[in-house]
Amino acid sequence: MTPDVNPPHTPDEADVERRLAALSLEEKIGLLTGRGPWRLHPAEGVGLRSLALGDGPAGIRGVTDDPAETGASFPSPSALSATWDVRLADELGDLFAAEAVRHGVDVVLAPVVNLQRTPVGGRHFECFSEDPLLTADIAHALVAAIQRNGVAACAKHFVANDSETARTEYTARIDERALREVYLAPFEKLVRDTGVWTVMAAYNGLETDAETASATQNHWLLTELLKTEWGFDGVVVSDWTAAHSTAESANAGLDLVMPGPGGPWEAALLKAVNRGEVAEKVIDAKVRRLLRLAHRVGGFGPVRDGGPAAHTEDLLRRIGARSTVVLKDAARRLPCAPASLSRVALIGPNAVDTFFQGGGSAHVNPDHVVTPEAGLRAALPHAEISVHRGGYARPHEPDLAVERVVGEVSIDLLDGHGGVIDTVPMPAGGWLRDLGPAPVAARLRAVVRLPETGVHRLGIGTVGTFRLRFDGREVASGDHLAGHDVVLDSSVNAPPSHGADVHVTEPRELTVEADLQIIEAWGYGRFVRAVLRHRLPGPGVDDEIAEAVAAAARADLAIVVVGTNSEVESEGFDRTDLALPGRQDELVRQVCRANPATVVVVNAGSPVLLPWLDEAATVLWTWFPGQECGHSLADVLFGRTEPSGRLPWTLPATAEQVPVPHAVPVDGVVEYHEGIHIGYRGYLRAGLRPAVPFGHGLGWTDWSYDEAEVADGDEVTVTVSVTNSGRRPGHETVQVYLEHHGDGPERPVRWLAGFAVVDAAPGESARAVVTVPRRAFQVWDPPSRDWRTPPGEYTLHVGRSIEDIRWAGRITREDVSSPAGG
Repeated sequence: MTPDVNPPHTPDEADVERRLAALSLEEKIGLLTGRGPWRLHPAEGVGLRSLALGDGPAGIRGVTDDPAETGASFPSPSALSATWDVRLADELGDLFAAEAVRHGVDVVLAPVVNLQRTPVGGRHFECFSEDPLLTADIAHALVAAIQRNGVAACAKHFVANDSETARTEYTARIDERALREVYLAPFEKLVRDTGVWTVMAAYNGLETDAETASATQNHWLLTELLKTEWGFDGVVVSDWTAAHSTAESANAGLDLVMPGPGGPWEAALLKAVNRGEVAEKVIDAKVRRLLRLAHRVGGFGPVRDGGPAAHTEDLLRRIGARSTVVLKDAARRLPCAPASLSRVALIGPNAVDTFFQGGGSAHVNPDHVVTPEAGLRAALPHAEISVHRGGYARPHEPDLAVERVVGEVSIDLLDGHGGVIDTVPMPAGGWLRDLGPAPVAARLRAVVRLPETGVHRLGIGTVGTFRLRFDGREVASGDHLAGHDVVLDSSVNAPPSHGADVHVTEPRELTVEADLQIIEAWGYGRFVRAVLRHRLPGPGVDDEIAEAVAAAARADLAIVVVGTNSEVESEGFDRTDLALPGRQDELVRQVCRANPATVVVVNAGSPVLLPWLDEAATVLWTWFPGQECGHSLADVLFGRTEPSGRLPWTLPATAEQVPVPHAVPVDGVVEYHEGIHIGYRGYLRAGLRPAVPFGHGLGWTDWSYDEAEVADGDEVTVTVSVTNSGRRPGHETVQVYLEHHGDGPERPVRWLAGFAVVDAAPGESARAVVTVPRRAFQVWDPPSRDWRTPPGEYTLHVGRSIEDIRWAGRITREDVSSPAGG
């Protein structure tokens, strides 16, 4: 084969055909299942190296699952979307690609462009927005930047994987208009406009008028729509272990089964071809797409080398600060001058245990983490800073401190008769991976120092069958036989705790033993998962809250950081409610009463109820801000960077007003009963006023709006001059919404049609130019299977949020249809 002489992102179709022709049927089929959890098979005869795929949506984890391999931890996708700034998305896309090269990754398994349909969705924080246009535009900028660097992006999860409850089992039932106008819209943008190179087929099923089938074997979805109508020329990869059929998924349009080895293809697919159930031309089409991908990412040459980008910390710090949303700033005390502060109280569970990234696929072993305390100390070297937890708020006990273990935590690997095959140390983090076929069970052993008198809680977090003993006495057991389900439901990442109290009257040592199941997890391999947990005797929550309140009363500034954690928000499970865990609401109320100069910081990826919102003077929402979280927070508090974030979703006032309170399947079906009225559209339709509306955010300056100018054409251009009427430089997000006044199909009360971010110094004006695309006026017409524009008058609403409208004007539209691609 001739060497690849084309730029890595330009496929040479003639060369693809030459390489395809040189492969045997067995070799071609061998390429279509992963070689391991993160790698594909090479084909040395045609010069194809092993391509690597890597999570995730908030940084690159790498392909080794080695806890020693670190990467840059980005602000969560919701945080990026909260900037409403495609320029920042473009910058982050470059960093994504640099991190991918650093970790030897060819395909970034991101972005997630599912929508935030319900606020309890476990992967809500991995998604961009509840709005399809905002999601599509931010994702478009991100993907375009990743791929111009010769790294593939992967749009996922195609489609309607909008919740985690029974995600591998449910079928989404969505009416055709909602499917086209809402849930498919971001995917269509990435395929038709951006040219995304890979798409991931979801776990769930999809019911349409054309077909009801799982996403990995839905012919209408993968072939008729994605590949034929939209013209997708890349690779369709299964979500991990999502593919369960052979001929059905192959003929439907799935191209690559992950992970491997194993799964429904390999030898079974070869047999299906030989039996005539799958045509060889179908196999050729899949391999052709894979070879095209290899051309785009440089897969016919060596793996590229690269280290951390020089600007990594600065960019992540800036995005973390820019994405911060000022929900409320009644006192206007911020930003404050560092020199004015001599005593600061940093309070809250998330001040001590910052939730800088979400759980599941989004997890990255960070290069470092700048905690809120570290960020404040760097910004206030002269000030006295005290730190107070104010009560433990996680569902599980803390991990056992390493220094309490006498020697090391060891694992005996056992044969079928209970004999010891080998004894190895338990790696840090509690994962023992890549076990061969010989051991059938494991036994954990540790000796733990307990010098403090009082009641200790000791236990183990694990999945699968277990028996836990303290000094030879069984204190807990479980008989659930686990498989790869514990990976899919993410319980393996935050395993449930099992244990007992230990009453200590004088310093002692305790022997802990646990018989553990070796998990057989298909492409994820064989592993043991166990982490020792320990809660010390000590002050209760009442005492911790009282201590925090006393510190707040003495401080010039009190900062309370509350929020969720990895045991609450994660891939694999949905939340059961919207409340802050533990007694954090009580903590906020008491601290705000003790010190009016309290800043409440909400460190959560998804909506939580804030029953004290009216009682707090200043409230910031900081998302999962990534590894630079402490510096980002300090930059916001002390005015280095303006917090210019705007909510990409709606914050409910009560759980009862949420349009889609959950997504629990009924008889295996999730009904998308709200149709096109997702998120803020549902609130508007029901006439409900949320706690904070979609698009809201205050920042540290003020803005005035002039009259807008409208240029009407195939696309509408809205130009508005905005003036920074405050005393600080800032960024303004100008939002344009549409409202239809004519007859025709049901429409939302208002819907986002375009936006733009502008910058201005104090007293300066800036011109925001917002393009409203033709698609913003259109609806999908099921009888004609076409896009059409309902005629009549439309109001263009220009403002700062869905509720804060500063200008409105009307235009008229005729009934114009467009081709299905329009």
